[in-house]
Amino acid sequence: MRILLVEDQPELATSVARRIRQAGYAIDTFGTIRDADAALDEQSYAIAVLDRRLPDGDGLSLVARIRGKHPGSRILMLTALDAIDSRIEGLDAGADDYLVKPFAIEELMARIRASLRRPGGERAPPVEVGALSFDLETRTAFVGGEPVVLLRRELALLDALIRRVDCIVSREALVSAIYGLDEDIEEHALTKLASRLRARLAELNAGVLIHAARGLGYMITDAAPKRPK
Repeated sequence: MRILLVEDQPELATSVARRIRQAGYAIDTFGTIRDADAALDEQSYAIAVLDRRLPDGDGLSLVARIRGKHPGSRILMLTALDAIDSRIEGLDAGADDYLVKPFAIEELMARIRASLRRPGGERAPPVEVGALSFDLETRTAFVGGEPVVLLRRELALLDALIRRVDCIVSREALVSAIYGLDEDIEEHALTKLASRLRARLAELNAGVLIHAARGLGYMITDAAPKRPK
């Protein structure tokens, strides 16, 4: 799951991006409309967090571009323009939410989680494979009812795989879900990450297998699939 952050204040952008990565999301950060617009041609984003006062214009202009290129993306405006008229303008332009600076980082994270919920407030049921259960909304894994602690990228990989149980997820899709555009990716990084996650789940007796499809990607399955009657 990938997030776009458009914010021209370096310190704020860095702190927000750090917290979002800690939550297990991949994030791309840009400080101008032009750079963000170029990224939209290359990537799709589950949610875009947009500042308004940017060096090359009003971030609100990106809303229509995002809606045109990626209709399913959620959009959260993050700005110091706190007048009621400014909020109405942002929501009427197509934004899903509006958070005024200064803000608490945990409120931003709560709003991101809320924006990613299914339409109509319906909560997606946990995905269960073997002894592993994964809450898609909170992105929390459980084995035998006990929460599992995973490293950030292990969690991102598990999230990407478990949303398509028994299906091969391409290497390109996994890299996109795990790493930001500005991150240096070491050779064989995904292979090593998959190996670590596989070992961790085996250690926990999660009852799942992570298969490597050579040249294609990876797939998660039940270690003991039920046989048809």
